[in-house]
Parts: sequence; structure tokens; C-alpha cells
Amino acid sequence: MERIHVTYAFSGENPKVIADLIRIEQTIEFPFELAPSWIQDQVVGKVEEITSIDKKNHLITISYNSDIAGGELTQLLNVLWGNASLFPGVKIVDLKLPDSILNNFKGPRFGIIGLRKIFKADTRPLIATAIKPMGSDAKTLAEIARTLALAGFDLIKDDHSLANQPWATWKDRVTLISAAVKEANEITGGNSAYVPSLNMPFDLVIDAAHTAKDFGAGALLVIPGITGFDSLRVIAEDDTLALPILGHPAMLGSLVTSKDSGISHGIVFGTLMRLAGADISIFPNIGGRFPFTTEQCLEIADLSRKKLGSLKPMTIAPAGGMTLERIPEMIDMYGKDAALLIGGALSRGNLADNAARMCDMVRSY
Repeated sequence: MERIHVTYAFSGENPKVIADLIRIEQTIEFPFELAPSWIQDQVVGKVEEITSIDKKNHLITISYNSDIAGGELTQLLNVLWGNASLFPGVKIVDLKLPDSILNNFKGPRFGIIGLRKIFKADTRPLIATAIKPMGSDAKTLAEIARTLALAGFDLIKDDHSLANQPWATWKDRVTLISAAVKEANEITGGNSAYVPSLNMPFDLVIDAAHTAKDFGAGALLVIPGITGFDSLRVIAEDDTLALPILGHPAMLGSLVTSKDSGISHGIVFGTLMRLAGADISIFPNIGGRFPFTTEQCLEIADLSRKKLGSLKPMTIAPAGGMTLERIPEMIDMYGKDAALLIGGALSRGNLADNAARMCDMVRSY
């Protein structure tokens, strides 16, 4: 019987008590002694190991029968974190998934190698940016996108907060920006991809993804913290779409920012994004607007790339207040299998000049 192994860090006393609570709560949520013996043995999670660092800090490894996930991402997330998320002082810090789970997921359609082929970037990092700010009308946003495409950006994405606001409705924005990027590509002979945000009610997301492709979008931005990890999976696995998918971190911060509760950075932005099928995982880099550490960022990079069944490795996009001056530092830290995403800083001064400078800098590697 293949099993899922989850290691929870627990901050508190009586780790055996919390371990028993978790293994039952995450499976049968029923008095253990009332369950049939076969359910006690085969369905309820098993405490594999408890390691106490000191009196108030412990590591608890629990294994679960892989069958309880039902081969579906939604239930897998429920097994890993579901009601355990309601216990204070509990955090998932390690996850090992058996092949019986991994084989249910296709993961990134393109991954690192596929994206390099699409954007003719054999060795260099990908060049990415975000169209801002909210409040601009659709024509203004399209002109910004045109400028960026003329400079040679690979990925020109909507800011994640661009949705269906009255000053630039989703349809108007996607129509005009797609056309502007296409025209720029015809001028340069380049292959810039416009990446619209699918920040909308779930019942509209799938149709919007297809509409975006019909309008000429070259990739799609999904926000799994808002529309769900499984929405990302459905879009990524849709062969009639077959577009690169960027996963955005909005609303996922509450899973990772607490020292004592939640899920580790690498599992959220690396493993889960990759399972769901993101080709690129966007996350806050060190030294930007958000307090991610070097260790946390490198954990994301590691779990985005390391072997995970037959799933392709995923490109990472460290972002969040980055500047042109930090490009060499980011390449030194993450290597070249990354998308360098700089947004608002490009508008400090002349956008066209800054965009051209960024493209020249990255293409020199």
C-alpha cells in the first residue's frame, strides 16, 4: 500500500495528542474506537515518527493511505491540510507523494524546456513584466503592452488586480492588448506573449480562458488562491487551450507567512503549483515588498525543479518590487531557469528605454 507522508511542525506541548488528533481529523473525523477495525488499520492516518527538538517544538510525520485522496487534487489538499488548518501551531514542512498520487497529475504542460522553445530562449532567463496600474483605460494599457512587446519581452502579463473594472473591462482590455502585442510582434518578428489575468468568478474562468486564446493571448495568468488550485489544473490540462500557465501568489500568503502555522513556502509555491500544472510560479523575491527570506525563496526554487514523479520541472518567477539593478543578483541566486519579472520599476523614467535596457541586460547572459 503506497502512502502519503506529511511532516507537520508542531509548536506546543503533548505532540502525541496533537498527532492523534491530526491523523483522525484528516481522515475519518469520527471517534476512533467506534470505527470498524479495518478502517482503523487502513483508513486512519498513521503516526510514523515524532521528533522533539525541545519541549515546545516537534516534528510529527503522519502517513496516509493514498486511496483516501481519491486521485483528485481537491481531496489531496483536504487530506494534507483540511481541518488540520484549524489547529494552532501546526505547519506542514515536508511532503512526500507516492507514484500512485503523482501519476494522476500531468503537471506543467511545457515546463522549463518547453518555455525555452516557445520563446527561443535557449539559455537565458525569460523576460517578464506586468501591465499597470489599475485605473488606466484599456487603450492606455494596450499602448503600454505595445511598448513592452516592441522592446522584446517574452511575457507581458496583466497585473493580477486587473479584473473587470469599468475603466478597463476584461473583454475590452484583452481585445486591445492582444491586438497591440500581435502588431508589435509583426514589426519585430518577435514572439511576445500577452498573459491576461483570469481574475473572475469561477463559473466564468474556463470560458474566459478560451476567449482569451481566441483573441490572441499567448499564455494565461491563474490565481489559485482565489479561484482554486483545481481551476489551475483544469485550465492547464485542457488540450484545446494548450497555453503556458502562470500561477500568481495572491491570497496564498496566509498559508506561508506564519512561523508556526500553515504550509511551507516551497510546498505551496513549488510542489502544489507544479502539481496543479503551472508552467511558471510567481512568488515574492527577497529584498522586495514582501518579507520572504533567502532560505524560503531557495526552497521554492528547489521544489519547483527537483524530481517529482514524471512531472516536468517548473520555471520560477521571483518578483515583487524588483529593479533592473537586481537582475545580476537574481541570476546568480536562481540560475537561468527563471523568468525575471519587473513591473512598476520600468515606469520610473522612460518606459521604452527601461524596457529595452532590461531586454538587453537579460539577453546578454
